[in-house]
Amino acid sequence: MEHQKNFDKKPADEFVEKLVKLNRTAKTVKGGRRMSFSALTVVGDRKGRIGFGFGKANDVTEAIRKSLDKAKSNLITVPMKNGTLPHEMIGKYKSSEVLLKPACPGTGIIAGGPVRAVLDACGITDVISKSQGSRTSVNVVRATFNAVENMMDARAVAQNRGKTLKDLWG
Repeated sequence: MEHQKNFDKKPADEFVEKLVKLNRTAKTVKGGRRMSFSALTVVGDRKGRIGFGFGKANDVTEAIRKSLDKAKSNLITVPMKNGTLPHEMIGKYKSSEVLLKPACPGTGIIAGGPVRAVLDACGITDVISKSQGSRTSVNVVRATFNAVENMMDARAVAQNRGKTLKDLWG
């Protein structure tokens, strides 16, 4: 006899979760050292939606859980065209700068740690990036999000120029 099991899972809302940085801090108190953890995570559905979160707690798993919850509540949509970005963009946050350039199919993601995590979770397959200034993971992730948030969709660019999408892309 065959038994079929029915699982109530939602595959449509499945997210890729990436831990970018886990940091341990120690506070010296009367009884010794008190450890605390902070986690920076990036969440994406590989279809153009991404978010990041930062969580702190006295336990590693709790810090990661908090950061994932914050990341899922702060999702943004990224305009993509054939697995790459529509145009070049520079994102800035404090002293961190991230340059994102579209690339030909087959190039891959040419990016450092935090930028790679963000773009991979987003679903972008071909892009060239350069991180300049401060290399702090939190600031680099925020600069990447700044660049991605300010990207214009092809329809918006065409509308601003007073052209149709076919005129723009050929």
